[in-house]
Amino acid sequence: MLAFFLAGPDASQAQTDSAIKAPAGEGLEVHLGKGYEALKQERYSDAAQEFRITLKIDPTLAMRARFPLAVALFEEHKRAEARRELETVRRAVGEQPSVCYYFGRLDLDEQKYKSALAQLNKAIVNPPFPDTAFFLGFAYLKDGNDQDAEKWLAEAVKRNPEDSRAQYQLAVLYRKEGREGEAQQAFSRTKEQRERSDKLSQLKWDCGKALDRGVSDDAIAVCEQLYNPEDAEMLATLGILYGQHGELERALKPLLRAAELAPQSPQMQYNLAYTYFQLGRFTEARGPLAGALERWPDLFSLNALYGAVLWRLGEAQPAYQFLKRAHQLNSDDSATADLLYSATLELASKADEGGSDSEALTYLKEAAILKPAELDAHKRMIQIYTRTGHADQAKAEQQKLAQLTNPSNN
Repeated sequence: MLAFFLAGPDASQAQTDSAIKAPAGEGLEVHLGKGYEALKQERYSDAAQEFRITLKIDPTLAMRARFPLAVALFEEHKRAEARRELETVRRAVGEQPSVCYYFGRLDLDEQKYKSALAQLNKAIVNPPFPDTAFFLGFAYLKDGNDQDAEKWLAEAVKRNPEDSRAQYQLAVLYRKEGREGEAQQAFSRTKEQRERSDKLSQLKWDCGKALDRGVSDDAIAVCEQLYNPEDAEMLATLGILYGQHGELERALKPLLRAAELAPQSPQMQYNLAYTYFQLGRFTEARGPLAGALERWPDLFSLNALYGAVLWRLGEAQPAYQFLKRAHQLNSDDSATADLLYSATLELASKADEGGSDSEALTYLKEAAILKPAELDAHKRMIQIYTRTGHADQAKAEQQKLAQLTNPSNN
């Protein structure tokens, strides 16, 4: 999985970006949402295009748009362009760990090992991505500092035991130093990891097929072989497989552990929250989403699910805010539009009951735009305009209502 989506931009700076300049209409939000979705799906060219459009609308969005643009360019191997964008980000936000990480990666690719070490040592203070230690160790190895290379490659193995890259580089280092016994052991572990990876891929397939035939003790026995309390990806896979086959309670254990292991991953938090949501445990769904949205304010899926959770908890106003944000990011999602319409009408009713006619009308106008063919918003506006003595506006709404009721008369 793309490193950027395992951790995301630095939360504090993303929040600062939001305060710098208000979104310039729906156009910005739509392109931002499409950019993140394309990046998540590893469609880097599409992501870069969307982030460039976003920056034309608001060039101040350093971490929300320019940084992911740099990531997309990096993944496309457009190093010079990626570096230019990162330089612009750094001038705006300073030495953020995620920015230093990508500078280090670029320097490594360009064999600028001293510079790579300087950047990655800044990043490792607060590692933004799980493989930060590996690249730091690899940079030391390339720079000829075997002692520090061994230190950080060993740390990388400790932090991510299933990443065979660090194990392989340790083997290379041991052989270089004439430590043949240790080198052979490390090479053997690398081979074992590859074999284990192949076995796990087969287990995923076997688990899915077993559950397709029906949830049974035999199927569960096959699937539980995937449970590794130290591997977030495998735990998430197991939880998702259970969830897809209706075993929501059983899915919670691996998904909870995955969320603990990868607190900075929006996908891990979403998986857990969505399972709680499906179980009707809305209060428990709230926590993982709230934390993820602090880091990822522009992800449609998080905003949409959080809005739905808040709606189920009876919190119409905050639900409306997050559903509106989700709708801005992806106006094509009908389920979100439907829920936003309901929340908007609910807030209109509350405003009307509280004697705030102008506020009620604002919500009703939004509802009418969301669902142009629905009659309810127009009927309510007619009532308010009539009651408040705005005959012309009431007549205009009556005409719209008549057109909707009898489209053949148009």
